[in-house]
Amino acid sequence: MTKQPFARRIVIAFVLMTVLVSGVFSLGIVAVVHFIEQRLISEEMHRELDDILHKDLKLGHAPRLDAKTVFYASNLPEYAIPERYNGLDEGFTELLGGDRDFYAYVQEINGARYLLIQEQSEFEAYERALFDVVLAGFILAVLGAWGLGRVMAGKVMAPVSRLAQQVRRRDQLLPLAPPLAPEYPDDEVGHLAAAFDGALGHLRQALERERLFTSDVSHELRTPLMVIATSCELLQQASLEPPQREQLMRIVRASDEMRELVQIFLQLAREKLGETDPAGSTGLTQEAERQYGHWRESMAGKGLDFECLVEGEDDGRYNPTLLGTVMANLLRNALHYTERGHVRLILETGGFRVEDSGPGIPEEEQESIFQPFIRGSRTRRVCGEGLGLGLSLVKRICAHQGWSIAVNALPAGGSCFKVEFSQESTPNPPSGFDS
Repeated sequence: MTKQPFARRIVIAFVLMTVLVSGVFSLGIVAVVHFIEQRLISEEMHRELDDILHKDLKLGHAPRLDAKTVFYASNLPEYAIPERYNGLDEGFTELLGGDRDFYAYVQEINGARYLLIQEQSEFEAYERALFDVVLAGFILAVLGAWGLGRVMAGKVMAPVSRLAQQVRRRDQLLPLAPPLAPEYPDDEVGHLAAAFDGALGHLRQALERERLFTSDVSHELRTPLMVIATSCELLQQASLEPPQREQLMRIVRASDEMRELVQIFLQLAREKLGETDPAGSTGLTQEAERQYGHWRESMAGKGLDFECLVEGEDDGRYNPTLLGTVMANLLRNALHYTERGHVRLILETGGFRVEDSGPGIPEEEQESIFQPFIRGSRTRRVCGEGLGLGLSLVKRICAHQGWSIAVNALPAGGSCFKVEFSQESTPNPPSGFDS
C-alpha cells in the first residue's frame, strides 16, 4: 500500500475505516437481535408452558393456546410428542428449514417431557428484512466512504499537486522567479513550499556560480592557451634536435587538446539540449574521414588493422567539436586497450559504432564504465593507470545532445560502442575508405 499514490492511499484509508466501523456495527446489530430473540422468546415460552402445566392441566382444562402454538407431553396420550421432535434438547431451540420456521421449548419434570412448538415464520420474515437493511446500510456506507474519500483526497492533494506543477516549471530556476511559500497557508504544504524555496535558492546560486565559472574559463584560460600556442609556433621555426622537437610536438598536441576541452565544456554549459551551430555543423561522413586520417598512423604504429566502413548513409548535421570529441575518445580507448587485431569505425544511418578486438568489458561493468574515474578491471591490467574520464565525457556529451550510447561484447571478443543519433537505421551494403 505504501507504493500507491498518496490520493489513492487516502481513499483506501477512508474505505478501510468505514469497513471496520460499519462491519463491527452491523455484526453487533445481528448479535443483539439473536440474543434478544432467544432470551425473550425463551422466557415467554417458559412462562406459557408453566401456565399450562400448573393451571390448565391441574384444573382439567385444555391448554389455552393461540393458533400458532402447539403443546405436547410424553405422559399424556392425547398430546403425544411426534417422532420428529424426540431428539430436541431441553430448553429453547429454533427449527429452521422448509416452508415454515418454528420455535421449540422443551422441559423435563419428574421424568416427563413437555414440548411447546410455536410458529415463527412472520418474525423470521421481519428478521430477514432487518438483516437486509443492515447489509444495504453497510454497502452504502462503504460506497459513501469511497466517494467521500475521493473528494477529500482531491481537496487534500490539490495544493500539493499545484506545488509540484510550480516546482516543475523551468522558470522557477530564474533569479527573478517569485517565491512559492507566500501562496500557501502556514501548514504542512506551506512548510514544504518554503523548503522548496530554500532548495531552489541554493540551486539558483549554484547555476550562477557555474555561469560565472564558464565566463571565467572563456576569458582566462583561452589567453594562456593562446600564449602557449604562439610560443610553440615560434619554437617550431627554430633549429631543434629531434628529441627536443618531439617534446615540442607533445606540447603542441596537449595545448590543442586543452583548447578543445575548454570549448567542449563551454558548449556543454551554455548550449541547450540538441542545439547545434548551423555555421559550424558537420556531417557524420566528413567527421569520420577526419578522425580516420588522424588515427590511421597511430593504429598502424601499434600494428592494428584500422578500417572505416559505411553501412548506411546519414545526412544529419552535427556540432563538429562535440561529435569529434565523442568519436575521438572512443577511437582512443580502442587504440589504448587493443594490443593486437583490429579497430573498426562503422558508420550507420543515424549513428556509428566503434569495434575492437581488445580484452572486452565484463557485463557487470558495462554500466559503470561511463561513470567518472571508473576504469574496467581488464583495462587496468592491459593499460596500467589512468583517470577514466574519457567515457564519462562521451556519456555527458551524448546526454547533452540527446544521443544514446551503449556498449556490448562482440561474439569473437572485444567491445562494440554504439552511438545513435536517432532510432531509425537503414543499413546498406558496407563500403570502405582507402586504407
